[in-house]
Amino acid sequence: MTRHPLFGLALAMFGALTLTPDALFMRLSEMGGYQMVAWRGLLMGTVMLVLWALTSQTRRRDLAVLASGYGALILVCQYLNATLFSLGIAHAPVSIVLFSVATVPVFAALFARLIIKEPTRPATWVTIAVVMAGIALAVFGGEGARVGLDRAALLGALAGLGVAMVLAMNFVILRAQPQIPILLVIGLGALIAGATGATITGSGAMMQGQVWAIAICGLVILPVSFFSLSLASRYTHASNVSLMLLLETVLGPLWVWLGIGEAPTPLMLLGGAVVVVSLAIYLWFSGRRAAARAAE
Repeated sequence: MTRHPLFGLALAMFGALTLTPDALFMRLSEMGGYQMVAWRGLLMGTVMLVLWALTSQTRRRDLAVLASGYGALILVCQYLNATLFSLGIAHAPVSIVLFSVATVPVFAALFARLIIKEPTRPATWVTIAVVMAGIALAVFGGEGARVGLDRAALLGALAGLGVAMVLAMNFVILRAQPQIPILLVIGLGALIAGATGATITGSGAMMQGQVWAIAICGLVILPVSFFSLSLASRYTHASNVSLMLLLETVLGPLWVWLGIGEAPTPLMLLGGAVVVVSLAIYLWFSGRRAAARAAE
């Protein structure tokens, strides 16, 4: 069945918009890092695996793909994504983590070179340098950061960069390997992360906090958004999906600010603006360059 040329972009935008209130509900849950990993992973993984079991007509082939190198790599990416994002949000300002996650487009360009042999242009390296400078500005501008480095902000930035790397890898591989069953690999990766989080948290502490808030994340926000974003990567370039994720970078801290009053500092906003604007310019010029090549 032929899809409209904008189908992939529209699907990616829907997934990104669905994801924007995720950090707010994580804050509202009042849970620790691994406790959030447990709930989010177990709930999201269960939903996606049930949907796979109900909808897949090629279960044996899907399981065989899961055992392949690319299938296992997607599983590991989802495990790391589920773990690092929750730990980052638990220990650092939301804006720091999301500004760092906004580097997904740059990592997508780098991984596309490694996996599908697309060359990395000098503009990509310049963008990387500018984006890292923006993240550094946001980290040093964290609450309480004067001369020394804010340790919580640094950990949040590193966690966000880790999430950006594994998300980029996820999008590139799913575009290059369309036979990979999205619901199965992402659901299983999330479930394993959740089981790890539950083991570390312990059964006695699992019910602490606001379970309803984290349940909204695990049952609705995460399955809908990640399936939409992952599926979109099969209908449009990984860089386009990454561009839509900038919506979370912009709107995520706003939801948290409006919901619980966690306002970013001026330097954090400035650093985030540097990240978003530089990435938007990079992707805009990249899109024009690709269009010019297609026209030729």
